[in-house]
Amino acid sequence: MAVRELIDKLNCEKKLSHDEWVKLIKEYDESDRTYAAELARCISQEMFGKDIYIRGIVEFSNICKNDCLYCGIRRSNGNVSRYRLTAEEILQCCDEGYGYGFRTFVLQSGEDAFYDREMLCGIVSEIKKRHSDCAVTLSLGEKSREDYEALFNAGADRYLLRHETADEEHYKKLHPAEMSWKNRMECLSDLKEIGYQTGCGMMIGSPYQTAECLAEDMEFMCDFKPEMIGIGPFLPHKDTPFRSCPQGSYELTLFLLSICRIMLPDVLLPATTALGTINPKGREQGVLSGANVIMPNLSPVAVRKKYMLYDNKICTGDESAQCRACLERRMESIGYKIKISRGDHI
Repeated sequence: MAVRELIDKLNCEKKLSHDEWVKLIKEYDESDRTYAAELARCISQEMFGKDIYIRGIVEFSNICKNDCLYCGIRRSNGNVSRYRLTAEEILQCCDEGYGYGFRTFVLQSGEDAFYDREMLCGIVSEIKKRHSDCAVTLSLGEKSREDYEALFNAGADRYLLRHETADEEHYKKLHPAEMSWKNRMECLSDLKEIGYQTGCGMMIGSPYQTAECLAEDMEFMCDFKPEMIGIGPFLPHKDTPFRSCPQGSYELTLFLLSICRIMLPDVLLPATTALGTINPKGREQGVLSGANVIMPNLSPVAVRKKYMLYDNKICTGDESAQCRACLERRMESIGYKIKISRGDHI
């Protein structure tokens, strides 16, 4: 079966066999990518029209107990200037963001035990109290089921936890021995069971990744049916063991964005900052490939350059209002508009 026929089959049946996934990933060419993008764009417009949902990210701590081999804020990177925002600073970022039209706030950090259950629940419930028409998304890494339940009960709506890879052996090559793929997968199933709109995802082109690994990722997401998928190209960071590894493919990232949209038509799919870092028009091309979410930064400008998961990250010097206006123009330039809404999963 030719790649184009596989794309059509996926569009009809919403799944492929492992071997079909491998063939799709290994053998697609630029005309297949364009074909998938057009199809994905049509599906996205049927679901969401020309509306793009924005999420304001608050990166509130770059302190992390983990030592993931790809990550710029890994525990053993002594060159990072570490910081923590206070609860009041986090709330201030959200208050400002509300004024700019954000109706979803994404609280993201390294795995930092300083922010215990009580403190995090207090922050979440205060955001919901101040802004009852907003959604709160958390991206705080692996926690206990009890923590996840408490945060959900405090008002958190969504949780992003990239699975990173659905292949256990590949996971071991990207993470230190004390981290477990099984625990990551358990966390994801806990989140979904509790009732969060749950997001997973992976880097495209991470070291040791093969077409077989990516096929497993697609099969996992097909079964798991996340409400959100976060994928972006692997970008190396100079202070990690993977500093000299090549960056992930821009074209393959766009192709897989389209494929995710075709497989899960109603999924919330961001055009990531990493995509905009690898190519100046990356986020626009992401939207034209089927993405419907953009996640600009609401963190204080003073700390933005300290939250560098990879090198050369964009938009670290812009004020939040500038980011918002810039995105508005970027989306209008391709015929889309920013929608002021929570942008929930349908």
